Amino acid sequence: MCGIVGYVGPRQASDVLLGGLARLEYRGYDSAGVAIIADEDLSVVRRVGKLANLKDAIAESPVSGSVGVGHTRWATHGRPTEDNAHPHVDCTGKIAVVHNGIIENYAELREELARTGHILRSETDTETIAHLVEGYFDGDLADAVSHAVKRLEGSYAIGVVHLDNPDTIIAARKDSPLIIGVGRGENVVASDIPAVLEYTREVVVLHDGDVAVVTADGVVVRDELGAVVEPEMMHVEWDLEAAEKGGYEDFMLKEIFEQPTAIRETLRGRMGQDGQLQLSELDMTAEEISAIDRVFIVACGTSYHAGVVAKALIEGWARIPVEVEVSSEFRYADPIVDDETLVVAITQSGETADTLAGVREARERGAKVMAITNVVGSRVTRESDGVVYTHAGPEIGVAATKTFTAQMAALYVLALKLTQVKGMLPQERIEAIWEELVRIPDIVEAVLEDLEPIEHCAQTYKDVCSSLFLGRGIGVPVAMEGALKLKEISYIHAEAYAAGEMKHGPIALITEDVPVVVVATQGHTYEKVVSNIQEVRARGAQVIAVATHGDDDIRRHAEHVLHVPATAEMLTAIPATVPLQLLAYYIAKLRGCNVDQPRNLAKSVTVE
Repeated sequence: MCGIVGYVGPRQASDVLLGGLARLEYRGYDSAGVAIIADEDLSVVRRVGKLANLKDAIAESPVSGSVGVGHTRWATHGRPTEDNAHPHVDCTGKIAVVHNGIIENYAELREELARTGHILRSETDTETIAHLVEGYFDGDLADAVSHAVKRLEGSYAIGVVHLDNPDTIIAARKDSPLIIGVGRGENVVASDIPAVLEYTREVVVLHDGDVAVVTADGVVVRDELGAVVEPEMMHVEWDLEAAEKGGYEDFMLKEIFEQPTAIRETLRGRMGQDGQLQLSELDMTAEEISAIDRVFIVACGTSYHAGVVAKALIEGWARIPVEVEVSSEFRYADPIVDDETLVVAITQSGETADTLAGVREARERGAKVMAITNVVGSRVTRESDGVVYTHAGPEIGVAATKTFTAQMAALYVLALKLTQVKGMLPQERIEAIWEELVRIPDIVEAVLEDLEPIEHCAQTYKDVCSSLFLGRGIGVPVAMEGALKLKEISYIHAEAYAAGEMKHGPIALITEDVPVVVVATQGHTYEKVVSNIQEVRARGAQVIAVATHGDDDIRRHAEHVLHVPATAEMLTAIPATVPLQLLAYYIAKLRGCNVDQPRNLAKSVTVE
């Protein structure tokens, strides 16, 4: 959530800042602003609403300068107003600060600053940083920032400019992502990689406590003790084109269609010629894996649903007990984990604050932690014992699609690896599952070739106010994810339940105006699911069924059927998800919603 861009070099800073912020719009925001050093003056322009409002303001009154910082804000402290928008300035008007994260002790700092004569003009926690830097400034901006951040409790990624140091940006981070794109005679500070790709693929990854002095000629990084350190460099493999729409109307639709590739890339190279699953990232010996007597999965939102799929896989195949916990609750639940527990942290961005807190809690208790993430160099990669990357490429749409199915692909590999090492299934059975698994991208492609039934279904139900999603077994997390997609991008209320639970309360919600979406693919609970469909139809509900190709009988029980090709029951989670992603997408489009940037949501949730 929120976006930071800073630029120092020969170009017009306004062009770079606005272009970079546009590539970070997917992170979610409600206001935007820039601060540019121009003609011995610090010009600050801020606007509420979309970035287009800020662009219009700058077009009307251009700001010329080659050093500046910009920000898109997702409100945490204070309403979305121009006064609360970033950048924030100090009393002198010479210092400007942009900030991602939350300063937990900001109230005490505000009181202290007010007592010492500072005038604060916003409701935000960020403004305190500008005034702290002002108080410590004695000609050396980096030194002032270093002193200021030592006073901060909480998380931050910040960019600071000062009129008296007109060729410099100071960047600092703790528990919130910040990188520096290193170019030739220019450098770009940003909270995410897409903002720098137009200028370079060489990136400095800042670590917690780092303070970086960024000029056009170079980057000097000091650690939290003040010592100059060699920065961690990373070469970005994907280019700007990969972050653009590529001819699709929306990023979300593009990313739905990229799922076959994302799944293939995530599975690539995972089965050795000797029939052994390759998961060296787990960084555990066969003996250590065999000793695992419990798995804990911590995740949020869509990643949590992937974790529920993994629970079914690991318990069903490896026979290891699995608990799936919402990350925000894990650290407060006094979890029972020890050195024979494997904790799997699932986070698309690798920067999800709640999940990172869970990782730290688990490691403190002696557990081995494995992360599943899509972002190389993200914080979770440094705080976990092992990392499995989902090779999905950049996902710009706020609503996760390809990263979800890629996460499930990675979790299938993990489940099979645990099963194989523990000897819970014959090798022939493991190889048969693998052969089915590598067919999943082809199955997803087949689903993507038959969109007409999904579009027709969307047209029928675009105006409903509420809906229910049902499933059994592996279909339950699919239903949960389908409901989440519908509610987050179309703003239609949606709830998901295990189908057998309907008669214990939710069935009271059933009316002719509440469609019921049922995951009814072939499996050992299929007959039970059909019975549940009949229960809701008896109460007047219209049913949308996700069913297996060849199941013509299901048409007697549903108004709409969205078919997926047949595969093994435990592998249906991925293909059954895709029609529900598309259904949510088409309904949202018909309702005039912004599918890439749903209201109130952010791509990378870096606050608790």
